[in-house]
Amino acid sequence: MFLYVVIKKNIDTIIFDFGGVLINIDYHRTIEAFKELGIEDFEERYSQADQGSLFTDLEVGKISTQRFVNDLLRSLPSGTSPNKVVHAWNAMILDVPKSTVDLLKSLQGKYRLFLLSNTNEIHIPKAMSEWKKTSKDDFYDCFEHVYLSHEMGLRKPNEEIFRRVCVEQNIQPENALFIDDSAQHIIGARKIGLNTFHLTSEIALSSLFS
Repeated sequence: MFLYVVIKKNIDTIIFDFGGVLINIDYHRTIEAFKELGIEDFEERYSQADQGSLFTDLEVGKISTQRFVNDLLRSLPSGTSPNKVVHAWNAMILDVPKSTVDLLKSLQGKYRLFLLSNTNEIHIPKAMSEWKKTSKDDFYDCFEHVYLSHEMGLRKPNEEIFRRVCVEQNIQPENALFIDDSAQHIIGARKIGLNTFHLTSEIALSSLFS
């Protein structure tokens, strides 16, 4: 499927998701971290497939970090520190594989590379810290442009976020490939004509280009 798309459809652009594609993440770690702090039903509020309005508002920049943390503190035992909330929220962010860095370097000059991520201003510093543990290269230099949901005011799978990236960068959807680990985002991308690849835990990203 992947080789068919790249070879047969004249792909010249690759749009990567971030978490779960370029950097390892584990949503369960954040769920467990908040349960330990005192929110027993956190899994009902937040998951990879669905999330409440508080998390969506953070991802589209509608609320500040302080508002997000304070709202969660209302559900936690008195005396819980804001730093513990931030630490629990960031618990899902793991390491950046060296193979990821090597892959991006190998693709530069062969394809136009972009990043499109549903994220927030709490996760990005943590993710950049993990990137620096693996690479001395600036993360943003790996792409023509990095698109982050909280800066755009939009999030995947909204069709408009994919459309905006394509219009701003003069990308022809039929010549672009979008790689994401969330099925609902793949569906949104397909609606505007992007070629897609749903990356699952059983598939190594580097293997797609070998």
